[in-house]
Amino acid sequence: MNAPFQDSQTGENRPGITLLIAAPRGFCAGVDRAIEIVEKAIERYGAPVYVRHEIVHNRYVVDSLKAQGAIFVEELDEVPDEAPVVFSAHGVPKSVPAEAERREMIYVDATCPLVSKVHRQAERQIEKGQHIIFVGHAGHPEVIGTMGQVDDGEMTLVETVEDVAALTFAPDTPLSYLTQTTLSVDDTAEIIAALEKRFPQIVGPKAEDICYATSNRQTAVKQIAPGSDLVLVIGAPNSSNSLRLVEVAQRLGTEAKLIQRADEIDPAWLDGISTLGLTAGASAPEKLVREVVDRISQWRDVTEHTIMAAEEKMVFKLPRQLTE
Repeated sequence: MNAPFQDSQTGENRPGITLLIAAPRGFCAGVDRAIEIVEKAIERYGAPVYVRHEIVHNRYVVDSLKAQGAIFVEELDEVPDEAPVVFSAHGVPKSVPAEAERREMIYVDATCPLVSKVHRQAERQIEKGQHIIFVGHAGHPEVIGTMGQVDDGEMTLVETVEDVAALTFAPDTPLSYLTQTTLSVDDTAEIIAALEKRFPQIVGPKAEDICYATSNRQTAVKQIAPGSDLVLVIGAPNSSNSLRLVEVAQRLGTEAKLIQRADEIDPAWLDGISTLGLTAGASAPEKLVREVVDRISQWRDVTEHTIMAAEEKMVFKLPRQLTE
């Protein structure tokens, strides 16, 4: 345990705690771009600007944009014809922009460029006559968007190695695979290995689809979890990349908890904890990380250490319609 620290106000001794803060953490380039797109759209068109689905999976971010004039909806039929609408970073099925164009709506696509890359790969694979096996989580908006790039029956979703075993394609079926960008790196490698063993003819993308930010954040957790008694992951319960960070820590034998804000932390969690790991999913702002550090500091004397796993310099351009 760290040496006790005497609170200057109460005179009481408080135990110290070491905080291992993962880097990189928090916002990725795609999230930065999506948030800026909504803000620029409000500047360009005036409030309200409608956003189809949460722009990114983070309540704090969504509430902040609501305060600026964004209105979040789930479907286009909730948007008036004359109102501008932004499509979320997760991507949308082809039918959504097609409907917007039919209604002559003003729309801005905030799909992460790395998700758009997967969409283009799907089109190319179908053009080559291949049936696509898509590795992803059923119901996630990115999966819905990607599967909506092709016609029904041209793509099959698998979530696990067991799903691969249950596939019934003939040995000579032309197959390819793609993956959701926010999956567990280790799980996905196992599923792809199972696909390649079961279907030696299967063709993969030139580069893996899991995005750099997802991969880097998982690598960073692998560096902080072994030395931590507990890992806190800041992220939303519907955020795929945040949930994967919790799983990565747990698989290394370290208890991990997902929180959205500092006020969710139970001080009892820190009982017997001398080293706490901390990270944030790709849609959680740094402000929430500092908020957690401040909350922990109310109970413990905090010593911070940043553990750097990779340096990120990726920046994505805004859509031309918002910059001209």
